[in-house]
Amino acid sequence: MTKAELISSISKGTGIEKSVVVTVVASYFDAVKSSLIEGENVYLRGFGSFIIKTRAAKKARNISQNTTITIPEHSIPAFKPSKVFVSAVVASGKKAKKKK
Repeated sequence: MTKAELISSISKGTGIEKSVVVTVVASYFDAVKSSLIEGENVYLRGFGSFIIKTRAAKKARNISQNTTITIPEHSIPAFKPSKVFVSAVVASGKKAKKKK
């Protein structure tokens, strides 16, 4: 599902105009992004959590130059689904469609 399809689905389901839904969805994404940028996790009960994960420093190889490089410790955003959400997906037994 794309962002446009999500907006259409919300608009049809609630009866709210698409222009209002676009504003709300954009504001939601901005709020989540700004919270994660500030280092705050976002918890949505029954859905999941947007969290900051810290990756440890590690050694890697640059095979084109045959050298070892060090990748420093860094933080990345991640999504952790709730147990209720995971159970619902598992119970549905449906697999995601692959785009060709």
